[in-house]
Amino acid sequence: MDTPEVLSASARTVHTLPEDQPDLVAMRAWVGTLLRDLSEDVRLDVLLVCTELASNAYEHAEGPRAVRVQRHLDYIRVEVDDHTPAELPHVGESRLGDSRGRGLLLVSQLSRCWGTREMVGGKTVWAEIDA
Repeated sequence: MDTPEVLSASARTVHTLPEDQPDLVAMRAWVGTLLRDLSEDVRLDVLLVCTELASNAYEHAEGPRAVRVQRHLDYIRVEVDDHTPAELPHVGESRLGDSRGRGLLLVSQLSRCWGTREMVGGKTVWAEIDA
């Protein structure tokens, strides 16, 4: 895997997630390298948000899936695409059991805002983290 450059202000880049098995370690390494010049606190918040959104895309939606990271002057925007338009996320609820469903609560707490938007054949779940 090529080593990505540090993501400059207003730059955007995409990471396609594997189809069958999530490789969250590779995704986190990619994001961590892109944002390596940020403070550790901000970088860890972004990594956790990326992990939660990507995990949700694997557990609750169909592929293909992709992660986008966009850096602005005062925040980082994370977007995760999947191809299941009818399955919009619900904070604190999971069809996988009562001990699940806390990921979007974390995203909500770590982000200044988050949401979803429909796209052709799927949806994007996004979050913005203060830098």
